[in-house]
Amino acid sequence: MKIVKLHDLYFKELLSKKEVAQIVKRMVATVKKDLPEGEVPLFIGILNGCFVFAADFIRAFNADCEISFVKLASYEGTSSTDKVKKLIGINEDISGRTVVILEDIIDTGTTLQEIYEIFKTKKLKQLKIATLFFKPEVYKKELPIDYIGKNIEDAFIVGYGLDYNGYGRNLPAVYQLTTQPKMKNIVLFGPPGAGKGTQATILKDKYNLVHISTGDVFRFNIKNETELGLLAKKYIDGGDLVPDEVTINMLKAEIEKNVGVNGFIFDGFPRTESQAEALDQFLLEKGERINGMVALEVPENLLVERILERGKTSGRSDDNDEEKIKNRFNEYNTKTAVLKDFYEERGSYYGIDGVGSINEITARLSEVFDKL
Repeated sequence: MKIVKLHDLYFKELLSKKEVAQIVKRMVATVKKDLPEGEVPLFIGILNGCFVFAADFIRAFNADCEISFVKLASYEGTSSTDKVKKLIGINEDISGRTVVILEDIIDTGTTLQEIYEIFKTKKLKQLKIATLFFKPEVYKKELPIDYIGKNIEDAFIVGYGLDYNGYGRNLPAVYQLTTQPKMKNIVLFGPPGAGKGTQATILKDKYNLVHISTGDVFRFNIKNETELGLLAKKYIDGGDLVPDEVTINMLKAEIEKNVGVNGFIFDGFPRTESQAEALDQFLLEKGERINGMVALEVPENLLVERILERGKTSGRSDDNDEEKIKNRFNEYNTKTAVLKDFYEERGSYYGIDGVGSINEITARLSEVFDKL
């Protein structure tokens, strides 16, 4: 889940692409079941918002049908207008047909009233109304709605064909209006030995952020022999990544300790896609988001040399055993590296050359931090 910005407003994910697809699939199944055998329905989409819904609906219908589109009212800003334009787009004779109106959303019912007024003169066999979303709290009419994909609260939504002043129709998921995030939250990413800890220490002071290091959190819990700490130590000593549940619970506790801060630099977390999703969900509940993943990219052979050298003074059992180091890289490459794709899909992955002096790398990272 994530937060997106459209024009001057922010929207948090309400329904994922997968969840919307499931709703559409259920609606299609219900409509098909209700149609008489051999009936060829005419689906009429109400533009502009329904075009994505209508396209997915008729593909899922997978039977003989016809599709047409008409133009009625749209939105002005974030509220629905009571002034509905006349219908434009129906030129064919539809008398004697079964017509199913496909609407993206029904709220006050003003547009629905107009639809009924227009189509009652068309001598249809039957008229059915199917809406992807319905706001029962603000519905003012007593007109029948035959198929409802999902009831939602009275909040402005965008995505999947719905827009805010022209933006957001192309979003594959559905988003709900939310408050502006107040934090800058950065995931500092990279393989073992890439220098994330060193850079995080510098950048947290420069940008007044809280540095949360998975390693520091683990060491604190291990030193204090907490239940989670003892469990984490078992995996670290074996050169393995700590299970998601243990890591997530530790990190959530650290975030909760820091109320009212400007944001966080996450160092060593998330390490898996499930951790990234859990972090997104946790921040989303607070009206916040990950602004970006900034990754230090360094050749593996150079990193092995760095870790072995660090092992002379770090005191970490997994820093002076080359076999354990290779196992960590294997874990990283098979599990953690997929996070690059996770954040790239969201347009929030930033790869940085991690070879050079500390100051050179800090300068490269700062260029990205300034943009975020």
